[in-house]
Amino acid sequence: MSSCTSSVETPSDQPSACELKAKMKQRLDRIKRKILVMSGKGGVGKSSTAVNLALALAQDGYAVGLLDIDLHGPSVPKMLGLDDSQLQNGPDGLLPVEYLHNMKVISVGFLLGGAEEALMWRGPAKTGLIQQFLRDVEWGDLDFLIVDCPPGTGDEPMTAVQTLLDGTQSSGAVIVTTPQEVALLDVQKSITFCRHLEMPVLGIIENMSGFACPKCGEVVDIFKSGGGQQIAERMKAPFLGKIPMDPAMVMAGDSGKPYIAIQGDSATSETYRKIAASFMQDIDK
Repeated sequence: MSSCTSSVETPSDQPSACELKAKMKQRLDRIKRKILVMSGKGGVGKSSTAVNLALALAQDGYAVGLLDIDLHGPSVPKMLGLDDSQLQNGPDGLLPVEYLHNMKVISVGFLLGGAEEALMWRGPAKTGLIQQFLRDVEWGDLDFLIVDCPPGTGDEPMTAVQTLLDGTQSSGAVIVTTPQEVALLDVQKSITFCRHLEMPVLGIIENMSGFACPKCGEVVDIFKSGGGQQIAERMKAPFLGKIPMDPAMVMAGDSGKPYIAIQGDSATSETYRKIAASFMQDIDK
């Protein structure tokens, strides 16, 4: 008996569960690698990390999709200067917003009426929207899909993990933290979450690790540093690198111009590129 067999009849004008599942698989099979950017708590720079890693891959010539499923705090449109963009329907689904010729973006922010609008949805509605973004968007052929998840281990990241692992390969999670102890404790929960759902942990990034002087570029450890690497070693997860606090990073996000696009020669941009390069295994342009 087919796993899609159901005793519940579907109206003739509505796709069946089998048809929806097949469409999801068809979409995801055209994406070579899916990378979830996660964090145990908010305020650690997860979205800026997702944006800059996506752009680093796009600058290297890969076809990249950036999916923002931080439904209650979508910041990707602002960081990319796409605040006024809206989604359009194509012949086979929603059309993502093009940031570059080889970088496409989807965010719930494109569906809201303005920056002050709040999304007040419960779990099932949020789950349905995330599945729609993966199933009904014309992503096309992608080398990478970077997914900016909300912080924590709730409905949204769980839906993304379970959907991306359903019959697909080459998925994994990158977990962003800061050196503070309270953030590091939550990183362990995120790693446990991924392992419980059998999502490979590609590595940990320690953000806001030291302060990069805007004049000389020297990085000074005004707070703790190295905690992310220690957690990675303790939890037997790869450590991908440190990103220092940099005033230019804040200005880049506020101006809608990603840091790696305007500070391309900096040591921090080079760190982003090295992290992105670690994802390029088994990918042919």
